Amino acid sequence: MKHIARAGVALAAGLLLALGAQAQNFPSKPIRIVMGFPAGGPLDQHARLLADKLQTELGQTIVMDYKPGAGGTLGAQDVKNAPADGHTLMIANTGVMVINPALYPKLPYQTLRDFTPIARTAMQPLALLVSNSMPTKTLPELISYAKAHPGKVNFGSAGNGGISHLVPEMLKTAAGIEMVHIPYKGSAPAFTDLMGGQVQFMAESIPQAAAYHKQGKVRALAVTSKERNPALPEIPTAIEAGLKGFEVVGFYGFLAPAGTPQPVVDRLSQAFQKVMENPELRERMVSQGANPDFMGAAQFKTFLEGEMPRWADAVKRSGTKMD
Repeated sequence: MKHIARAGVALAAGLLLALGAQAQNFPSKPIRIVMGFPAGGPLDQHARLLADKLQTELGQTIVMDYKPGAGGTLGAQDVKNAPADGHTLMIANTGVMVINPALYPKLPYQTLRDFTPIARTAMQPLALLVSNSMPTKTLPELISYAKAHPGKVNFGSAGNGGISHLVPEMLKTAAGIEMVHIPYKGSAPAFTDLMGGQVQFMAESIPQAAAYHKQGKVRALAVTSKERNPALPEIPTAIEAGLKGFEVVGFYGFLAPAGTPQPVVDRLSQAFQKVMENPELRERMVSQGANPDFMGAAQFKTFLEGEMPRWADAVKRSGTKMD
C-alpha cells in the first residue's frame, strides 16, 4: 500500500510540474481567435481591437479565423473540437453563448460543457425606442399605453430569437404588457419601419439607436443597463424609469475548449485584464458601442451560469424555436 501511495504522490507531483511547465511555456505558437460571423461587424471590430494589444502582452501573433454561419454555431463547433491547449479561442456574444443553447434544440454544443470561460470583455446595453408617431415620451407612458391598447403595439427586431427580439419579450414580462413581434431580416429594415411608424417600438444597440435619436428620427425612452450611457446621457435607465430590477445587456467574451489547463486559463485571463486597463483601448471600445467590463475566468463562468436560465426563459416565453 505504501508503494501505491508513493506512486500516487509522485504522479500528482509530476502532473503539477507538467502543468506548471505548460503554463510557463505558453503561448508557444500563434493564437487563433475564431469568429463565427463575417468580418467587419461589431464583434469583429471588438476582437481585432483587443488582438492588437494582446499580441504584445502574450508575445505571440494573434490570427483571426472566420467561420461564419448558423448564428455563430460553425465557429463554436470549430473551437469545441480544437486542442485544449489555449492556442485556440472563441470570441462570442450573448447569442452564441446563452441564447443559441435555448433556441436550437439540436445545437451541437453546450456552452458550459464544451468551453472554458476565459474573460468577459464588454457589455452592450440597448436603448428602448419608440416611433415619433407614438404619443409616449417616457417608458411609464409606453407601458400605460400598451396596457390601454393590448396587442396594438408592434415591435420590430432584426430577426427571430436575437437579442433585439428577446429584450422586448423580457420587457413584456416585467411590465405585464402585450406587444406583437414583427421580425425583419436585419436591423436596417426594422429601423426604416420604426421611423415610418409601421412598427411602434424597438430595442436596439446604443450606437445606432443614439444616432437616430439625436437626429430626431426616433425617440429613446430608456437604456437597459444599470447606469446611464454616455452616448445618451439624458436618457434614464429602465430602472430609473420605474421598472424595478430591469437590467438586460448583451455581452462579449472569450472562451477556450473544455479541458484547457487552469494555469493556461489564468495566463490568458490575466493577459486580457492587463490589455483592458489601457485607457485608449477602453475609449475606442466605447466608440464602437461596447462598454468595457472585464471579468476573469471564474467570475465569467459564474456570470454565464446565471445568464443562461434567464435567457432560456425569455426564449421559452417568446415561443421561438429554430431548426
